Amino acid sequence: MQNPAEERQGNRLEALIEALESGTAQQARKMLNALHPAEIAQLLESLPSAKRNIIWELVDPELDGDVLLHVNDEVRAGLIREMDPEELIAATEGMDVDDLADFLQDLPSTLIGEVLRSMDKQNRHRLESVMSYPEDTAGGLMNTDTITVRADVTLDVVLRYLRLRGDIPDLTDNLIVVNRNDRYLGVLRLRDLLTNDPNMSVAEALDRELDPVIADAPAAAVAKLFEDRDLISAPVVDEENRLLGRITIDDVVDVIRDEADHSFLSMAGLGEEEDMFAPVMLSSRRRAVWLGVNLLTAFLASWVIGLFQGTIQHIVALAVLMPIVASMGGISGTQTLTLVIRGLALGQVRGSNARALLWKEVAVAVLNGLLWAIVVGTVAIAWFHSYKIGLIMGVAMIINLFCAALVGVTIPLGLRWIGIDPALAGGVILTTFTDVIGFLAFLGLATVFLL
Repeated sequence: MQNPAEERQGNRLEALIEALESGTAQQARKMLNALHPAEIAQLLESLPSAKRNIIWELVDPELDGDVLLHVNDEVRAGLIREMDPEELIAATEGMDVDDLADFLQDLPSTLIGEVLRSMDKQNRHRLESVMSYPEDTAGGLMNTDTITVRADVTLDVVLRYLRLRGDIPDLTDNLIVVNRNDRYLGVLRLRDLLTNDPNMSVAEALDRELDPVIADAPAAAVAKLFEDRDLISAPVVDEENRLLGRITIDDVVDVIRDEADHSFLSMAGLGEEEDMFAPVMLSSRRRAVWLGVNLLTAFLASWVIGLFQGTIQHIVALAVLMPIVASMGGISGTQTLTLVIRGLALGQVRGSNARALLWKEVAVAVLNGLLWAIVVGTVAIAWFHSYKIGLIMGVAMIINLFCAALVGVTIPLGLRWIGIDPALAGGVILTTFTDVIGFLAFLGLATVFLL
């Protein structure tokens, strides 16, 4: 069942396509430009490339920059190829520095120089500061548009300064307090500025409890900090505690969404920035590699089955029952694997508690193994009228679930240790282990006790 937001999005898409097909481009343009840039971006991502290019031509040029920031990387690259250099340079006007730093990475190198030359010296310096850090760090996420005040002035002076300024950056919930050398001291929260005696000094109203974020901190650590402390913004400093900028919650939401997409899609060998309507040959080539890896693991499982070909031919019931053992092991292992990958992403699983987690997962697997061994064994006995087959089925189930728990914990920890993303490779390795172990246990026991 669709939620209201999904239903509205679907209705808009259908209405736009209907307007285009009926030849009323002017009506489609009016409908399109009444939407928020993020909604336009979602519509563009939901269309095949031919219709996408038609819709893109109808978007108001003033919205181009905002829309390009909201579409995924692959769709953005396709839209950029359809734009003239003048349109691209105009689209960068008014972008926040952190957004512009991300956007420039998708532009042709010849255009990057033109964009930089079109900026004033101060903004160019700010942009270079952000681009000097990797995009998956606090420095790459930060915006240099901050308001700073000194600790030795009164709140009244700060209020008059803000009135004179006439505007404050979006998502400003505090002013950053620095000394004469731009070293971070703390923050002056807007609520304290507005509710305290105007004659009070900034130093008296200063909140020193908000620790700044080091510019080299990973983006995932920044997201965890915002989640734990319910932050709207946080200052970013260098190793010498000099203020560089600030990170706001809108950028952190993007990090959280990207992390979730990455973990989900990586398990299927897909990229989170892949265009859903990418050309057939391109999508086929990308997926072929992953399918090839899975084929190799399938051959390995088939080879194990082939070792017991004589046993299977002698007792046909084994061919019927053996997929159950492998399947149950795969499901149990996937549950453990997913739990551990999530724990690693949130920083909850470390070397100090890995052993405790391993024993807990093994205990869960053994209990579930005993439970389902009884169920499956009973069904096998009733089905094939053989107590031996039922007993072998139950023992193999316990062995496979036990091994699945071991593998589900150790694989992501091992992959993380050697620098491989567990979400990308963990699923394939786990499936191979549970299939091979399941077939070996079941068919091996059957060979020993039934022949």
